[in-house]
Amino acid sequence: MSIASIRLYVPGPLAAGGEIALSEAQSHYIATVMRAAEGDALRVFDGASGEWRAAVSKLSRKAVTLTLIEQTRPQAPEPDAWLCFALLKRAKTDMVVEKATELGVSVIQPIITARTNADHVNLDRLRAIAIEAAEQCERLAVPEIRAPLPVGRLMAQWPEDRPLFIADERRTAGLLGPVTGKSALMVGPEGGFTEAELEAIGRIPQVTRVSLGARILRAETAAIAGLTLQLAAQS
Repeated sequence: MSIASIRLYVPGPLAAGGEIALSEAQSHYIATVMRAAEGDALRVFDGASGEWRAAVSKLSRKAVTLTLIEQTRPQAPEPDAWLCFALLKRAKTDMVVEKATELGVSVIQPIITARTNADHVNLDRLRAIAIEAAEQCERLAVPEIRAPLPVGRLMAQWPEDRPLFIADERRTAGLLGPVTGKSALMVGPEGGFTEAELEAIGRIPQVTRVSLGARILRAETAAIAGLTLQLAAQS
């Protein structure tokens, strides 16, 4: 990989001539792993100011400073799509966060259900996974990673203006199709929601049950497949 192909998520706002001090980890990567030299250029983004070309202006093993040169891409509108998914074991949760970021979600909301495999996560680690995924897939924004909530509490505070599509593991509903505008997809745990949870979820008028296809999918597969169907019109 050349320095020019690197994209880094950095704190903003970004403007021509501005200086960005990279984190210690980023500085180590640029200076030691990639062996950059002063004057080498790469790309940076902050989630709000678009993408910028920046040059290494100060360089040491633990401290690298970039000077912003020019904007290479303006900030563009992204899908206003949420993913709510029952927490899985660590590796599977990590994969869902990575792939949801690549597919373009704006908010990732883990939920806790009666059959959830876990009840807590390291939010800093999940955010780091989302940042790395956004850097690699050329995305200009990083999704918000929210703290896990019990599904009942989430339903009690659900926004009135956001449609919510519930993945129906029984496959009795219509197939989820492309969605425009605000939306959210909810995927339950391995084993599905309990009857009591489904009853509580069904009381919310914004809820529509949807099928993800003819087969029973693992929870992590369902999240990825559902987002692909949901965001097909906004990719």
